[in-house]
Amino acid sequence: MTKVKKVFIWIIVLGISLCLVLALKIYNFGWNSKAEKSQSIIILGCSVYGETPSPFLKARIEEGYRLYKEGYADYIIASGGQGPGENISEAEAMKRYLVNKGVPEDAIIKEDLSTSTMENLEQSKRIMEERGFDKAIVVSNKFHLKRASLMAKKTGIDASFSGAFVTEHKEKEYYYFLREILALFKFYIVKR
Repeated sequence: MTKVKKVFIWIIVLGISLCLVLALKIYNFGWNSKAEKSQSIIILGCSVYGETPSPFLKARIEEGYRLYKEGYADYIIASGGQGPGENISEAEAMKRYLVNKGVPEDAIIKEDLSTSTMENLEQSKRIMEERGFDKAIVVSNKFHLKRASLMAKKTGIDASFSGAFVTEHKEKEYYYFLREILALFKFYIVKR
């Protein structure tokens, strides 16, 4: 076997090993995270179809609502700006959904300036400081929680985490789980 082939094989083996390690980190964190009592629940934004939350956003909202109803926190920070194809911000879609579920409007704080997970958390941290909150529960899909935890730490949010899994869209969950491996790798390199 030539030296070039050996190097090529080692690169492939290292790449596969790295992907497996990152996949395990994502899986373990997402499926083992537990919410802790806090002042606020930060629901990270996701797509809105016109004015309707996408199935992934709906699952996140339902998880945040469950935590709120079970007394984990008194406030919900609905975090997400308005993206392409969205008639309203993700924060507004979350607020409307939660109000329809019976959550008082004054318990929902809209953060509608962000366009990425990092911005979600930076803007939510600003709101937490303004309100005097020192602890939060971050809610997203399970596959997203590991990277969100690193971003929360970077922004200085003392957080626990709780994730949603959309059973009726398993294929998309698996697809985004695989995509998250690359996103996590990128975060470790560029820290964003």
